[in-house]
Amino acid sequence: MMMACAFKHALSLILAKIAGRNAVRTQADVAVVGAGPTGCFAAMTAAKLGSEVVVFEEHPEVGLPSHCAGHISIKGLNKLGLHLPDSIIENKISGAAFYSPSGNEFRVRFPSPVTYVINRSMFDKHLARLAKDAGARFIVGTRVEKLLVDRDTVCGVQLKNEKRLESRIVIDAEGCASTLLRQINLQTLDKSQVVSAVNGEVGHADALEEGTVEVYLGQKYAPGLYAWIIPRSDGSAKVGLATKFGNPREHLNRFLSRHPVAKKKMAFNKVRNLSFHIIPLGGPIPKTYKNGFLSVGDVASQVKPTTGGGVVMGLTCAKIAGETASEALRQNRFGKDFLLRYEERCRQAIGFDMRAMRQLRLMINRLSDRQLDRMVNLCRELGVNEDLQRVSDIDWQGQALLRLIRSPGIWAVSLYLLLSSLVS
Repeated sequence: MMMACAFKHALSLILAKIAGRNAVRTQADVAVVGAGPTGCFAAMTAAKLGSEVVVFEEHPEVGLPSHCAGHISIKGLNKLGLHLPDSIIENKISGAAFYSPSGNEFRVRFPSPVTYVINRSMFDKHLARLAKDAGARFIVGTRVEKLLVDRDTVCGVQLKNEKRLESRIVIDAEGCASTLLRQINLQTLDKSQVVSAVNGEVGHADALEEGTVEVYLGQKYAPGLYAWIIPRSDGSAKVGLATKFGNPREHLNRFLSRHPVAKKKMAFNKVRNLSFHIIPLGGPIPKTYKNGFLSVGDVASQVKPTTGGGVVMGLTCAKIAGETASEALRQNRFGKDFLLRYEERCRQAIGFDMRAMRQLRLMINRLSDRQLDRMVNLCRELGVNEDLQRVSDIDWQGQALLRLIRSPGIWAVSLYLLLSSLVS
């Protein structure tokens, strides 16, 4: 089966050369579906390693529309070798304030910034430029309609108007739509663990501390995740929430008008530029690969179950996807037995933390608003903030908990969280 695809691909290359340099190329080593962060990073990695890469983006411009709030860890970016231009960074965050449903507060302050607030659209464009500089080609405004499959092996993609591009490997970074996964019978997102998010902006947020992000917990306002207010250095702010139930727009209106803390800080502010998207919180899908095929990012549910952040985890796996694709090309091995190494490496890189975060998310979801009030008070009373100040890596939360295992305060809060989730 793989030999048939390899023969077709080789024949296409020969015919393209015969036709001349000006002929439209209809083949590539790697086809990437989706020019979000994970698609661009996978494309950049594979192109740097010598692969011919084509990236397809259904929208006419990379980075638009933008859905994400754009709050990302500095250490996570550094681990990936990404150093952002100042023009992308909207603020630097060195603290967090957590609020319970009744307005109880618990704060953590770090000695230096741990996260960036970024312009997400410009961030995507920056990654696309890095991929182009590495040699990847981008085709925008073009939707991939379906996969080309020959004898159970993915051999490329079919575009609108019946156009096709044959490839040795397809990397699916299409996001939560999961259209391509369904075509080859791979399990998609766990719908029971998906939340609906809304993001917006307010023009004046003078009541906020510039370097502190605010997180609002509770079933009353954001059942299934939380609400957020993220300040920018220009005095504006990003606001939003994600919910497992109901209309996210209605939940946002209720949160901003009724929460005892948020309503004071957001008084007379009109929310603009609303955008909506879904966030998978169930942890990685069971199988991310098939013959000639890899999936990465949101479509593979490589998203932190605790916070809904998917950029650093997705980029970590995107790098592995690009490396695996290039190894497959060098060895001329595109079967699932070889591509299994992609999932094994992803599991080694993020598996433990994902499992820990999923369990933590499930426990938090079981807490009533009264129990959340008590938990926030307990964190403040036990001085847990001093323990948390020693951990500035917000992405690898399972490993962070292990480093805090000797803290009596962390033990007490963890025990309360566990027992409360069992009896609620």
